[in-house]
Amino acid sequence: MAMEWERLVSTLRLGREDDRGDGGSRTAYLRDWDRLVYSSAFRRLQDKTQVFPLSDSDYVRTRLTHSIEVSSVGRSLGMLCGEFIGQRVPALAMAPQDFGSIVAAACLAHDIGNPPFGHSGEAAIQSWFAEHAGRWLDGLSERERQDFLRFEGNAQGFRLVTRLQNAVDHGFQLTYAVLAAFMKYPRASELPRAKDRISEKKFGYFGDDAATAERIAARVGLVPKGPGAWARHPLAFVMEAADDICYGIVDLEDGHRLGRVSFDEACALLWPIAFADGAAESPSYRQLADDTGRVEYLRARAIGKLIAAALDVFRDHYDDIMAGRFERDLAGASRFAPELQAIAALSRERIYATPSVLQIEAAGFEILGGLLGKIVPALVKPEAARTPADRKIAQIIPQQFSRGATPYARLLGATDYIAGMTDSFALKLFRRLHGIELPGTIV
Repeated sequence: MAMEWERLVSTLRLGREDDRGDGGSRTAYLRDWDRLVYSSAFRRLQDKTQVFPLSDSDYVRTRLTHSIEVSSVGRSLGMLCGEFIGQRVPALAMAPQDFGSIVAAACLAHDIGNPPFGHSGEAAIQSWFAEHAGRWLDGLSERERQDFLRFEGNAQGFRLVTRLQNAVDHGFQLTYAVLAAFMKYPRASELPRAKDRISEKKFGYFGDDAATAERIAARVGLVPKGPGAWARHPLAFVMEAADDICYGIVDLEDGHRLGRVSFDEACALLWPIAFADGAAESPSYRQLADDTGRVEYLRARAIGKLIAAALDVFRDHYDDIMAGRFERDLAGASRFAPELQAIAALSRERIYATPSVLQIEAAGFEILGGLLGKIVPALVKPEAARTPADRKIAQIIPQQFSRGATPYARLLGATDYIAGMTDSFALKLFRRLHGIELPGTIV
């Protein structure tokens, strides 16, 4: 059973299936990109950790700049894949740039559900629920329990784009094509994980959003892999590759800019990619007078080479991808996999594991755990059991997060609220709820 592009590129919108667009040159996929980029959820990424939490440097990437860069790479790679798909499916009425637009929109949203403090924020939420499972998770179904014990930013992102941004009418009302390409892990939380199968490493939607996931998978025709799970949309591999390319290469550039990676180290890692196949050193590179400019040049050239290498993998494994059998990431399966592994190893040692990063990530555990410890009781306790402090906190929380009719729904309200916070707001609210800081004078 192979997936069909006529269904995979559906321009129908979740919740507004009768919306056929304005018929102009602005395609449905471009409208998706616009809806995301103008949203408050996307703007909040400017104050969410990429690698360096609460960095004092204006140069260092945030989740916002990272997402824009990934979208740019995704558009280029998506267009190249679109040219190839057009050759394989000549009857398909799709221009290469349409494929690029689908991937660019999915890339723009790929980190939109991440909680404060990056991946350590996910771990902090998981850790708090594991420690307090006996009190707050008893009585839930196994799927509901795993939603919190394995809390996942990808699933939170799916929830945000399909529900939270507009709770009345299916979130952003994005096209089915973009939503399906966004789903890196189209499977439920309680299903076993398999690290050797890329689409099964994590989960992609909470139990509360299962009906929406099923609706999207059915509309675009994803290959089923058992109850609650499907093979990836082919363009999800392309979105992931864009993220992988940017994540490795630009983190190395940021590390050099902050003095944690020397020029010689950065050059030794980037040069074999940037000037692969014995390409001659370019005149443009020789004219650069400073190390920062040289690293930026190597970064740009390396990204171009990695895009081409990812395209080669997509072409070589196209039939398996379309049949839902391919289970590797494009970047990791490319000819530059050893070079990317070497960059990742240095980054773990010299960038991600530096004392300042680790200290702030450890503080993130305290901040998010402290917020959960205040917010969960205020939302989940029965009204009669709430303390005066619980009632005050419940009044502070915006109403859209406190309307759940069941304990599970109210727990989701707590994680929805916390996951949507910026790093700075989470820190400020933690201080205020714990009496460390008071608001300014109230007039």
